[in-house]
Amino acid sequence: MSDMFWLSNRQFARMRPYFPLSHGVPRTDDRRVISGIIHVVKNGLRWCDAPAGYGPHKTLYNRFVRWSRLGVFDRIFSGLAGAAGEPDTVQIDSTHIKAHRTACSLASPRDGMFPATLAGRKVV
Repeated sequence: MSDMFWLSNRQFARMRPYFPLSHGVPRTDDRRVISGIIHVVKNGLRWCDAPAGYGPHKTLYNRFVRWSRLGVFDRIFSGLAGAAGEPDTVQIDSTHIKAHRTACSLASPRDGMFPATLAGRKVV
């Protein structure tokens, strides 16, 4: 349990105003669920591999998907980043994935996997 990630009171208080209102049935502990989501994303885990201390993995997954679709995480990131003012340092990530030389063959309307979808597109 010592390697689990938990939001501090201060961190949670800064994020709380961006959460959507609960309708009807009260939600499970927001701090526990958000901490679990951060732990899964940070460590690149599958949802089912989340430690039991965060609650059911299905709850973590459902909250992540639902709030992602509602734009809650975008608002949290934008709000927290905007409150900090101008950054002192800006970094550019150069992460890339090398594609195999045949990777573009699926985009061909003639031979591709999705000819009806790509038929109207011009493939270069």
